[in-house]
Amino acid sequence: MANSRSLWILGRQLSPHSKIRLDQIRHGHHIRGKPPTIARTLKQRLDSLKETDPTVSFKVNIGFNVPKTAKETKAIWIAERRDVRLNPESEKQARNKSLLVDLDRVKETWLETCSPFDIHRIAEYYGIFQDLFGDAYFMPVVPMEIHYEMEEDTFARVHTGNVIKPSEATDPPIVKYKARENTLWTLVMSTPDGNMQNSSNEYCHWFLGNIPGNKVEDAEQIVDYLRPIPPRGVGYYRYTFVLYKQNQHLDYAEYKKLKPCLHLKERDWNTLEFYRKHQDHLTPAGLAFFQSDWDPTVKEFYHFALGTEEPIFQYDFPKPYIRPQTWFPKKESFNHYLDKYRDPKEIMKEFLLKKLQKVHPFKESKPPLKYPNACAFDRDMPSWLKLEMTKERLGWGRINDMK
Repeated sequence: MANSRSLWILGRQLSPHSKIRLDQIRHGHHIRGKPPTIARTLKQRLDSLKETDPTVSFKVNIGFNVPKTAKETKAIWIAERRDVRLNPESEKQARNKSLLVDLDRVKETWLETCSPFDIHRIAEYYGIFQDLFGDAYFMPVVPMEIHYEMEEDTFARVHTGNVIKPSEATDPPIVKYKARENTLWTLVMSTPDGNMQNSSNEYCHWFLGNIPGNKVEDAEQIVDYLRPIPPRGVGYYRYTFVLYKQNQHLDYAEYKKLKPCLHLKERDWNTLEFYRKHQDHLTPAGLAFFQSDWDPTVKEFYHFALGTEEPIFQYDFPKPYIRPQTWFPKKESFNHYLDKYRDPKEIMKEFLLKKLQKVHPFKESKPPLKYPNACAFDRDMPSWLKLEMTKERLGWGRINDMK
C-alpha cells in the first residue's frame, strides 16, 4: 500500500507528459539470459561447437606435392599480362565484348598452375576426402579427362561434381591422363553413398589395376564396370574416380570378381581399408567425380539386370488424427462432419459420378446460371444442403475442381 500511495503522489507532482511515460511502464518484465552486450553471438556459439583439438584432429597429406612452376614460365606469363594491360586496343575490345580468348590455352595454363588446388577445394566442399579417406587427403596433381560416349559426336564429360544421368553413363567411360611408359597405375571408381548392406562402406563400380602408363585399355580388369544406380527418392549420389600410382606390380587377386558381377554385396568396398593395406605401394594422384540421380532406366536395370525389386525411398506420412464421434457436434456442418469418418476414395467417387451426370460426350454442357444467388431454394430444404448447392452454383468446392 505504501508503494502504491508513493506512486500516486509522485504521479500528481509530475507533468502530464511525464505522467504518461510513468503509466506506460511495464511491471514484472525481466530480461531472459545475459544482456546483448555480454551474451555471445550466434557465430561465437557455432564456433565453440566446432572446436577441435589440433593435436588430435588434423588432415594428413598422403599424396604428392604440387610441382612448382618454372621461373621462366612465370616470367613469360607476367610479361604477357603486362603487355595485354598496356595495350589500349585490348582494353577497347574487352569493353566491346569482341576480345577473343584461346580457351584451350587457358585450360592448359590452369592445369599447369592452380588446378590441383581448385579440385582439392571443390572435393573438400563435397566431402569426398572425408568419406573416402577419413582424416587424410591428397592433391590431384595428375589431371584426368573422363567422358562417356552417348551418340555420334556427343559425350558427357566428368569434371568436379557435375550432374550426369544414369542413362548417359551406361557404358564404361574413356579415361585419359599423361603418364610415362614405364609406370603402373590403378583406377578405382566407387560411390560413398547408398550402400544398402553396410552404410559405412561403398560400392565399387569399376576397378582397373596395373595400368601400363596411360594405356587404360591394356589394364587388368579386377571388377567390371557397373553403371550408376541411384534409387528413387534419395537425390544425388557421388561417383568418384581415384587414380593411384604404383611403385611396383601388385597382385589384386583377392579383389577380382567374375564378369559380370551383378551382386551388389560382392561389390562392397572401403577405400580407406584398401589404401591402408597397400599404402606402401600406392599413392593417390588423380581425382574426378560427378553426381547422378534417378531416371527411368534405373528401374529397368534393377528389374532386368540385377533381378531384384527397385528400392524406393519415400516418407510415410501418418494418417490425420480424427477425434471420436459425438452426438451433437457444435459449429460444424452436417455433411462435412460425416465426411470425416468416410473413406476419401468413396467421397471422391461420389463427386466424380455427380460430375459425370452433367457431362455428355456429344453434347455441349449447360451454361452456368447468370445470377446464381437469385435462384430461390425450397423452404423445407435443410441449411447444410442449401450451402452445398450454393457452392456448386458459384463453382466452389471439390466437385468443381475435378477436371
